[in-house]
Amino acid sequence: MNIKGVLFDFDGTLTCPDALDFPAIKHKLGCPVDQPILEYLETLPSKQRSKLMKILEDIEDKAAAISRPNEGAEKCISALKEKGIILGILTRNGLSSVKKALTKFKGVAVHDFLAIITRDESLPKPHPDGVCEAAKQMGLSTNEIFMVGDFRFDIIAGSAAGARTILLANEDRSVMLPGDPEPDFVVSNLKEILDIL
Repeated sequence: MNIKGVLFDFDGTLTCPDALDFPAIKHKLGCPVDQPILEYLETLPSKQRSKLMKILEDIEDKAAAISRPNEGAEKCISALKEKGIILGILTRNGLSSVKKALTKFKGVAVHDFLAIITRDESLPKPHPDGVCEAAKQMGLSTNEIFMVGDFRFDIIAGSAAGARTILLANEDRSVMLPGDPEPDFVVSNLKEILDIL
């Protein structure tokens, strides 16, 4: 493998998976339980969408304020930096919540990530657009990147873009569905990425 960069999902990957309660968020926004939030909001008239997007941003900011680094995240990032691996973040969140949550990390800052791609910079995962945009900003081709995430959208987006993929299995949850691409690797702690590299 010629891996030169690692692109991380944010919520549930770099941060612990309990800060955002997605069923509660969907209920508050009136989003059907079987539909992703951002895709649901896109179906709404612009005035209603803007109002609900503001509510979503407030929820994300409050979650960021109580979020904490996932197990192994700080050590993983520190070790990757030492190895000269280029780092990036790809998230369906807004930028403000990412910046706020990163303040909870020791020895990790926004400037450690050459690319931070949010829902405002690209089509959201599972679309591969964000992976391609991140690779461009990181100065790499997608096949030089590991896409790391805890949900099927991360693996689908990474695979579709031509990146290698790593599924973080938080608490052994099975998040992949039949027909989804298989992740190249499955880890239970982010520090295991170092062994793969």
